[in-house]
Amino acid sequence: MKPKIYKDNNPELENMIDEGLSEGRFLTLHNDDVHSFDYVIESLVEVCDMEIIQAEQCTYLVHYKGKCDVKKGSFGLLKPFKEGLIERGLNATID
Repeated sequence: MKPKIYKDNNPELENMIDEGLSEGRFLTLHNDDVHSFDYVIESLVEVCDMEIIQAEQCTYLVHYKGKCDVKKGSFGLLKPFKEGLIERGLNATID
């Protein structure tokens, strides 16, 4: 949750604050019990530019733990990755 900050209607300051607060966000992949391991691995490799071994490890974490942090960064950086995973029918969020 963002802290309430009064910015005196200054959009430039608002953008700087938002960027600073969002640097520690995570793209999280959630388990859906629908897609095969191979499909999830392939999606992570193609959409998130992961190495196969990293995608395999992430897929196992999603299966056994229910979710896995895939990438870290600002909201703007993570949004295209999230959209790509969602287009493939996977459940991803930016937290």
